Amino acid sequence: MAALQASIREYKKQLEKGEIQKAYKGILEYLMSLRTNFEKQYPDWTVPGGLYTGYMDMSYFSIIPTSLKERKLKIAVVFIHEACRFEVWLAGVNKGVQAEYWHMFKESGWNFYEPVATTQGADAIIEHILILDPDFDDLDGLTRQIQNGVQVFSANIDNFFANHN
Repeated sequence: MAALQASIREYKKQLEKGEIQKAYKGILEYLMSLRTNFEKQYPDWTVPGGLYTGYMDMSYFSIIPTSLKERKLKIAVVFIHEACRFEVWLAGVNKGVQAEYWHMFKESGWNFYEPVATTQGADAIIEHILILDPDFDDLDGLTRQIQNGVQVFSANIDNFFANHN
């Protein structure tokens, strides 16, 4: 338990500075705003549930384009805290669906996006980096980058299914 106690002391020290709380709150507020923006900009897409805030590892929300709904697939817009980057993931609505489509992508030879190494313990079928170094001082520009990246990702997944049915 000594290691945990040392970590708690460091945690407290960092929190006393106030920047972690400010940054974390800003990230979560931005993600909630981005989620709402997707709801408004893409009325044909389903934006289920809320924001998963995570344990300062990742925070995300899901989007279900109409083309993926019947396949029980969804797209997640993910912020990876430690790397401070945005990713877009393709995931199943449950582990069974996820495993089924993971095998389909893996066996297809399609290499546009690399499937994750294994579905064991994974939350995604495909993980793709959208933005390596987001500019949180230009939220409108960041939103456009993310929306464009998600649109391209979704279209590429649709193209995969059009050619691998």
